[in-house]
Amino acid sequence: MAARGITYDEILRDVRAQKIAPVYYLMGEEDYYIDKLSDAIVDAVLGKDERDFNLDVVYGADVNVDKVIELAHAYPMMAERRVVLVREAQAMRSLDGLDAYLTHLTPTTVLVFCHKHGTLDKRKSVSKAIQQAGVVFESKKLYENQLPPFISQYFRSHDVDIEPRAIQMLAGHVGADLSRLTTEMDKLLLALPEGGRVVGTTLVEEQTGMSKDFNDFELMAALAQRNIFRANQIVKYYQGNPRSFAIVRTLTNLFTFFSDVMLAYYAPDRSDAGIAAWLGKSEWKVRQDVGPARRNYSGVKVMQILAEIRKTDAQSKGVGGCRTPHEELLQDLIFFILH
Repeated sequence: MAARGITYDEILRDVRAQKIAPVYYLMGEEDYYIDKLSDAIVDAVLGKDERDFNLDVVYGADVNVDKVIELAHAYPMMAERRVVLVREAQAMRSLDGLDAYLTHLTPTTVLVFCHKHGTLDKRKSVSKAIQQAGVVFESKKLYENQLPPFISQYFRSHDVDIEPRAIQMLAGHVGADLSRLTTEMDKLLLALPEGGRVVGTTLVEEQTGMSKDFNDFELMAALAQRNIFRANQIVKYYQGNPRSFAIVRTLTNLFTFFSDVMLAYYAPDRSDAGIAAWLGKSEWKVRQDVGPARRNYSGVKVMQILAEIRKTDAQSKGVGGCRTPHEELLQDLIFFILH
């Protein structure tokens, strides 16, 4: 079963349809997809009462390839198949010797490697052997513009809608940590009143502790409109509520936003729809923030803002011996942006 370029959804669909490969190598920077797929494989292959004797979970730092092969050669007990799950496979010293097993697979064993925060060297013969014998999947981090569709689809899979503004609040508050993001979304699903089918900003505020009126999303909207009073109002709120403010998150959101504004200047089609397609954003997002900012700031000013955000980020990390409180650094940055 060759699997170059296979997607998460394709693997999940096959697994749920009992089209199980004899070996899976799940690797990459995004833990979420690796964990979900490995769990789905175990669930599809083994019933709860079959796992005591037919599920071996080992860790890369504790085993070598010979031990993994030994486990893979074992036969199931009172079940049709068994699973050998190698967590933290990146800690294994070498996979040399696995090629021999892959040419003489034990048909009743499903071998799953979970390799996080990195990838298998595709130039090695063992990588090609795994691809020929089973499934190799690379789990990549989502880009910022991919978060809203991910959030929307997650709720749709539970027959629930979510308001666009609530999507932006979640994306801005949590970021691209999908494990944390799905945890927050599960909390929202549980908190929906009986019969409720729409997640709104009020529910997000209640469940995350994030203010629907004072957050990074609202800050960017104020900056886009060059609304000095509103932007300073949000900064003052952050200063009085330090638990709601994380400078790393805010600077990341601001840098992403003004990068989008800069890219919007180069869009072949300057309409909202054209800029949205150019940036890979929703048209609603462009109308709300990017479009107004493109009209209110010159290209030169945006370049200066991006440089100032980088400088503030370095200062927040103590570069140059800076010890200025984060709230003051943000206040100075917002003043620079608006004036």
